[in-house]
Amino acid sequence: QVQLVESGGGLVQAGGSLRLSCAASGSIYSINNMRWYRQAPWNQREFVALISRGGSTNYATSVKGRFTISRDNAKNTVYLQMNSLKAEDTAVYYCNAAAVNPTGRNLDLWGQGTLVTISS
Repeated sequence: QVQLVESGGGLVQAGGSLRLSCAASGSIYSINNMRWYRQAPWNQREFVALISRGGSTNYATSVKGRFTISRDNAKNTVYLQMNSLKAEDTAVYYCNAAAVNPTGRNLDLWGQGTLVTISS
């Protein structure tokens, strides 16, 4: 069973920091782009950040300069360091991975989500 497992969510005061992790496990040959998305109550899921296998990054305007995405290819893990958190960052955060299994099949993997709550 190939899966993504997120961790690191929680409750933090505005201005604080959190670090999310997302680890892929199972029969995976390689992982290309890895992304973080988030979904606030009554909102659509929105893109937060992307990192390529080579380390190139892209961010949503709303988090640029505050969030940093990184990855450890050896561990099939992606991270999201979130600093200067704001109340509007409150959401369920999901990781996503474009992976390939050993038979060459493309996989679009999603984590179960981790809740981040910012108190003002």
